[in-house]
Amino acid sequence: MTRRGILTAGTWCLDRNILVVTWPKENGRADILDNIPCGGGSGYNMAANVKLLDPAMPVATIALVGDDADGAFLVGEAEAYGIEHSRMQRTKAAATDYTFAFASADKGLRTHMSHFGVANLLTPDHFDFAGLTHKLLHLGLPGIHAIMDAPWQGYPNGWVAVLERARAAGLKTNMELTSIEPARINALMEPCLPHLDLLIVNDHEIGGIAGIGTVGEEGTDIDAVIEAAHIAIGRGAMELVAVHFPLGGVVVTRGGDVTVHPSIDVPQTAIKGANGAGDAFAAGFIYGWHEGWPTVDALRLAHATAVASLRDITTTGSIVPYREALDLAERWGWRKDIAATVA
Repeated sequence: MTRRGILTAGTWCLDRNILVVTWPKENGRADILDNIPCGGGSGYNMAANVKLLDPAMPVATIALVGDDADGAFLVGEAEAYGIEHSRMQRTKAAATDYTFAFASADKGLRTHMSHFGVANLLTPDHFDFAGLTHKLLHLGLPGIHAIMDAPWQGYPNGWVAVLERARAAGLKTNMELTSIEPARINALMEPCLPHLDLLIVNDHEIGGIAGIGTVGEEGTDIDAVIEAAHIAIGRGAMELVAVHFPLGGVVVTRGGDVTVHPSIDVPQTAIKGANGAGDAFAAGFIYGWHEGWPTVDALRLAHATAVASLRDITTTGSIVPYREALDLAERWGWRKDIAATVA
């Protein structure tokens, strides 16, 4: 059987994207410039982004949302994007997860405040892979799901149970993380690594997985990122680890190959918000990997997709077909080559 397409599973939430003039101090105030509801979370963002990069790519999702207005909104988003969602379940037992995703107009920085309802009800029993012919499972988010984060029927946690079932069903696997405390990342991800085929994370997250410092006062330590990626591969089954950070990205393969590529020199005036930029990077890279592109080309599309996402305060509102994203990257140009700074 020839497998094609991306299956996302796990977090779908409603993002209430709010653009403020500036982020106020505590007990202060700020004017709201825009307020846009949109889907969010790892499951939604990957599914929508891949469909926007290439509408012909088969994309499906497994998710749990509330039987409420926010859940209905997310179901509508899946339908609008053409995401197969027959395995998206609804429950009256808890509210749909939601996040207030603030972006400051003056600095383009993001501040998130989240409420988790159905996330805490999700279990491995919600994941049914029967009859699916997709190539890759994109799973998330460990650290914010009470049952999935805990031991499950002899497994170290529910994520391991799902990953094992997915691989047994013929799927390649990838996980998305959220930037929680490094020791917590390490505890949750250590047992997952032997069940992963890909791992796409940021500089903070790879440090947590490997148990070493990767981000200091002066920013990302690229040599440490590469070391951390090697450590992660040594502990897992991944064919590659891709890591993104503001100045660029790194891919380390099981064979020891290292690819470093700078990010795009995006004009500051074009940045509306950073919400979802990491998810966009992952979507671009996974699309290139799925299509069999050389690593450097997948990495270039990852950066191009991420920078396209910066032009809107939502996670998906400014994603464009992949050829347009690559054209945008070439127009804006690439940052100074960071490969020369790596020891």
